[in-house]
Amino acid sequence: MLLFARFLYSLILLILMPLACFYLYVLRGRKNPGYRQDFSERFGFTKASGDIILHCASVGEVLATLPLIKALLADKHQYRLVLTTNTPTGREQINQLLAKDIAAARVQVCYLPFDLPLSQRRFIRRSGARLLAVIETELWPNMLHQAKRNGLKTLIINARLSAKSAKGYARVAPLTRSILSDIDRLACHHQADGERFINLGLDKDRLGVTGSIKFDIGVSEQQAEQAKQLKASLGQAPIWIAGSTHPGEPELLLFAHEQVRKSYPDALLIIAPRHPEQFDKVAELLTAQGISFSRRSQGEHQGEAVLLADTLGELGMLYGAADVAFIGGSLIERGGHNPLEACAHGIPVLSGLHTFNFNHVYPALIDQDGALWVDEHNLVETLNSLFSEPQKCAEMGASGLKVVQQNQGAINKTLALIEEQINA
Repeated sequence: MLLFARFLYSLILLILMPLACFYLYVLRGRKNPGYRQDFSERFGFTKASGDIILHCASVGEVLATLPLIKALLADKHQYRLVLTTNTPTGREQINQLLAKDIAAARVQVCYLPFDLPLSQRRFIRRSGARLLAVIETELWPNMLHQAKRNGLKTLIINARLSAKSAKGYARVAPLTRSILSDIDRLACHHQADGERFINLGLDKDRLGVTGSIKFDIGVSEQQAEQAKQLKASLGQAPIWIAGSTHPGEPELLLFAHEQVRKSYPDALLIIAPRHPEQFDKVAELLTAQGISFSRRSQGEHQGEAVLLADTLGELGMLYGAADVAFIGGSLIERGGHNPLEACAHGIPVLSGLHTFNFNHVYPALIDQDGALWVDEHNLVETLNSLFSEPQKCAEMGASGLKVVQQNQGAINKTLALIEEQINA
């Protein structure tokens, strides 16, 4: 039954492959030419090789995994890494974040192949790796199966599984059991996540609870200094940042900012779209609405109402230049993004109500007053309240930072699991 389920899945994927190629190469490639570059890697034709394949699906996973990546590259370990991603933005983010790291020579970056048996087998054999480590729940059946067939240990890191997702996996139970049978170790956020995996068929002896590596985040001295200098250059006006925004949100955020400026005429909004293809679209929106703005990529800010953050790799620093952070992907049903980068700078976090991707993070932040829920109706009131009460701002920021610090430690537990598997 498991073999048939994987065969049927592979057949369906093969039939859909022309559509997948058209979508990535033509449609996505038209907006972002990066999707057309190195397209042969999507079929496993790669020169990348190393000890560990570490898969980070997109930008969010890349940023969350950076401390783990740096730990694996430390002198103590000396591992060679093949970092795979699904998007050109994730790929570019990795290259930028590691550009000045002397150990970057031991990192090779490529796209994860389509989940076809031959593509995955080609990629895994060419990699020469001993371990496949996957961040969160990128549970591709053929990737895991081909890794096992070719002698690699398989480890799922930072795994999470909501009740809703568990129901989805249960609907394709034979394929799900096939996936779980090819996993050597699964490290999840909480015991509740682990129980859901066990109920789906994971052997309980393969389960470990490590917490979330997303809490193992810090602000480097360089990042803190850059944020301090930027904030000083922006003057004394209240500053709020909207990080990782998606289409449908900038209109709401810009309207809110115009209302805030009625009470705080010099207030500044830093808006950072999630994807590079949205930079120019947000610029066009600002122009159409007659809102003065500067672009981060084009030099100094000269007192405009909005600073458009149209650069990659700077969001973590930009949070440190703001007084309040709004986390995008949450006013629309996108599921939200990671608020912990902002919390690490000790500033209050605001979020829309759609944060199902971070249900393991927000409850503690909300309970301990490090974050507030908002919608398009009370966002202005909330911002004005925080700007008028610096002490409340400071207390919220301190609470959020405390939540981050209280939940750290997953990186060391994850490193121990990696050592255990790669040396088994």
